Amino acid sequence: MFTAADKLRIVKEAERCVASGKRGDLEAMLRREGIYSSLLSSWRMKLGSHGAKGLAAEKPGRKPKLTEAERRNAQLLKRNAELERKLYIANALIALQKKAHEVLGLVLPESDGES
Repeated sequence: MFTAADKLRIVKEAERCVASGKRGDLEAMLRREGIYSSLLSSWRMKLGSHGAKGLAAEKPGRKPKLTEAERRNAQLLKRNAELERKLYIANALIALQKKAHEVLGLVLPESDGES
């Protein structure tokens, strides 16, 4: 098992091997460390997207179950996001209808103040 510091050291050493332009250097380093190129690639992606914290060991196993309140909160946040998306679409359609009426020269009916 590699620590985050080991992973960072190996990724940096691999970068130096690639910069030297000799493919054999990288292959020798991978053999010496006992890792596959796919694992190195995975570490590079984690380092690029999350920085050095992305290389820290992850706890194996299932994620802890949510409490009822957390589950309800997640459900409400999801529903809120969906309703906001629908509202955005509805407002865009209303604006489009108003523009169409302007272009066609049609008079919009008066609002009775319920909006």
